[in-house]
Amino acid sequence: MMHCPQCGQQQVSEETKFCSRCGFQLGIVGELLHHGGTLPQLADIQRKKTFFNKKNGVVFSVIWFIFFTMFLTSIWGIVGIEELAGVCAVTGVFGALTILISSLVMLPSSKSYLVMPPPPLQRPQAQPAGLYGTPASPGLPPQRQEPAGVYHAPQGGWRAPDTGDLVERGSVIENTTKLLKRDEQ
Repeated sequence: MMHCPQCGQQQVSEETKFCSRCGFQLGIVGELLHHGGTLPQLADIQRKKTFFNKKNGVVFSVIWFIFFTMFLTSIWGIVGIEELAGVCAVTGVFGALTILISSLVMLPSSKSYLVMPPPPLQRPQAQPAGLYGTPASPGLPPQRQEPAGVYHAPQGGWRAPDTGDLVERGSVIENTTKLLKRDEQ
């Protein structure tokens, strides 16, 4: 039987798509359990390399800078068109900066983060003895009952907050009714 990872509700079958108590989508959980903790769709996405990534953006901005400032500026200077040489120098510097900043901010990283299966669950080892030599148990303590008369209110300045939940409020017209009855007498 499968349990909801969000609220712990036991599900009727493993084919249920949503939790009946909290509405959590259980289809993905079932698929994760079926494939051993990994989703094959994510592995396929990770295998696909994209050309547009941060590393290629930085390389392209460096090539842009070198091409426009070193080559085109010098070629237009040799030919004798100084205005075009100046435009190429400015375009090379500011274009390279624009490409560099936009690629670092907007493009995905070139490192592939592989979807690794989670490590196998290990049962907790026996815990060492507690303060007084009793072994610490991972479960709940044994059930005990104490009569209500044994309870003592906490000492000090602590008071329970007055939320008014347990005190029934009086009627708005209660005092008015008493005044009317007093006037009639």
